Amino acid sequence: MTTAFDLPDRLRAKADPALVADDERRFAAIAAAVARQTAELEQRLAEARLRVGDNNQEVLERDLEVHELAARLRLLRRFGLDVCLGRMVAADGSEPVYVGRLSLADADGTRLLVDWRAPAAEPFFAATHADPMGLASRRRYRWTRGRVTDYWDEVFTADALEHHAALDDQSAFIASLGASRSPQMRDVLATIQADQDAIIRASSRGPLVVDGGPGTGKTVVALHRTAYLLYADPRLGHRRGGVLFVGPHEPYLSYVADVLPSLGEEGVQTCTVRDLVPEGATAADEVDPETARLKQDARLLEAVENAVRGYEHRPVDDLAVQTPWGVAVLGPQEWAEAFDAAEPDVSHNAARAQVWETLLEILADQFDPETAPARLLRRALAQNGELTSRFSRAWPLLDPAGVVADLWTVPAYLRLCAPWLDDAQLRALTRVDGRAWTTADLPFLDAARQRIGDPEIARVARRRAAALASEKEVRDRVIEELLAGEDDYEGEVQALRQEPFAERLIDEDALPSLRPDELAGPYAHLVVDEAQELTDAEWTMLLRRVPSRSLTIVGDRAQARHGFRDSWEARLSRVGLHDVRIATLTVNYRTPEEVMAEAEPVIRAVIPDANVPVAIRRSGIPVVHLPRSERDAVVDRWLADHDEGIACVIGDPDFEPRPRVRSLSPALAKGLEFDLVVLVDPEGWGDGTEASVDRYVAMTRATRELVILS
Repeated sequence: MTTAFDLPDRLRAKADPALVADDERRFAAIAAAVARQTAELEQRLAEARLRVGDNNQEVLERDLEVHELAARLRLLRRFGLDVCLGRMVAADGSEPVYVGRLSLADADGTRLLVDWRAPAAEPFFAATHADPMGLASRRRYRWTRGRVTDYWDEVFTADALEHHAALDDQSAFIASLGASRSPQMRDVLATIQADQDAIIRASSRGPLVVDGGPGTGKTVVALHRTAYLLYADPRLGHRRGGVLFVGPHEPYLSYVADVLPSLGEEGVQTCTVRDLVPEGATAADEVDPETARLKQDARLLEAVENAVRGYEHRPVDDLAVQTPWGVAVLGPQEWAEAFDAAEPDVSHNAARAQVWETLLEILADQFDPETAPARLLRRALAQNGELTSRFSRAWPLLDPAGVVADLWTVPAYLRLCAPWLDDAQLRALTRVDGRAWTTADLPFLDAARQRIGDPEIARVARRRAAALASEKEVRDRVIEELLAGEDDYEGEVQALRQEPFAERLIDEDALPSLRPDELAGPYAHLVVDEAQELTDAEWTMLLRRVPSRSLTIVGDRAQARHGFRDSWEARLSRVGLHDVRIATLTVNYRTPEEVMAEAEPVIRAVIPDANVPVAIRRSGIPVVHLPRSERDAVVDRWLADHDEGIACVIGDPDFEPRPRVRSLSPALAKGLEFDLVVLVDPEGWGDGTEASVDRYVAMTRATRELVILS
């Protein structure tokens, strides 16, 4: 008989049929259901891909169906039987409930697995001895290559042992903490703790701050909460805006890239703040502290708005427009009417088209349509050099990056747009090369793109409109020729007179188009990790993408490199976020006591009230202090002694990365974790808050061993 269990000899007692027979039967049913559903999904997916939509809506719905079917199929193929996480046994003696990565039923509809995000699965994660939530026991499995290599039982009632539970001297969660790290974070569905689960399942309404020190599982909570909300909250689904997940840097995004797909969510957009504007890819760090400080202030973003408004000026004199049918006049009143036609929430460049169309209508109204055909009149007006020149001066097509560059290179212009700046501040903000972008410029570039719009979009829109008009002319001519030669007026050719049929003759996909910027939003929910580092200007950049103000904000005030003296509530109220809920994580599941004992004094020296979490495990390996010359020897010994796991050398740019050994700066190590961390000359990183935070963050990346070289 094939068994799903592959327990080592030391766990032979756990293989007792009295303990695992129920599981074996359920696993067999799950395996059959997975095979059946995989075949069904393959068939449905093949059929969906062959289906041709009659219109854009049907094509969109087909593509969404293909995406959803493919995502579920990938999840089943990836996990197979180990799609099951564990089981719950109720105190009332009812049938055990098995919890999985997704919901699964057999052929007759009997539920085999409850999706981990469903309300019925909540006790599996949230039950505690203080509040067992109706459970007698809970079992969690450890899977290795599709077979159970261990499992752990927790009992909540005095008679639970009689119901076939096997007890251990450690929980599944504590056992998992000692496992070797990998280059990518694994999901931890089977070991989510009650304090984490409460946050994962919290309401999506309004801003929620998840505050916690190193090792408390903030990132785990952020990722699993993302998957939970997409399942549980219909307002946040991919078809309704979806979720944007913002991380601190690219190594972090690479580290967590596999978690959401493993939870069945492949449509979540992930990015860093740099990714939100094209210039972020090459932007350098802002080296001048005063310039950086000034650009952190969200008020300075008003300079962009003032600059754009300065380009939208209504002519105050009359303009006589010559046409073959006579003269039309644009006076101040007509210009004002045209300018007022610009919708408030439309970007400058897009509104330019609205203003132009209104001008053409105002001018056309001054002629008799019987003598001045509308199409010919509009063509004549569009070719009038004096009109188009005056309009281009009154409402020019703008380049967002050019507007920002002008602010930084022309002090008088910046003073006009930001009159509150003094001479010293103007000098600090002025530079020779306005397009030598820094990270501090990104919120201004984003504000300019939002307010002005992408100039390429306006250009493509004009080309598309012209191409569409040309296509329609050709189509209409062909239809007329076909109809003129058709003798049977009851025939199918007559259907060409029907507009819906005629519209299909134009392939709009072949017309000029520009792919929309998906990161521009709006999104239904925003998740931000390491949020303590964001400036006010960067917060404005992010909040622009989530008008619902539904956010999950993850961070630790003690890990803010530039200081974080305010409370979260005060900090967020400055950028317009109110009614903030705070959820605090205080248990350090990841970092060993030995490391925390060394790291805590480092941060307390500069932030006495830092939220330093309590470590719940020991590695048995003391922190080692060695001379810097031992760097390579430490790494060599660790590689020789460990066949798996990953290490990191932090603070030494001269160290060349090796297989399973990375080399990072303290800033780029944030949010990551390693079995071994080697800190190189941390005291040489400087004094003050920034250097102390860097040391604290770097030290607490270690999950087993910390070596400090000086």
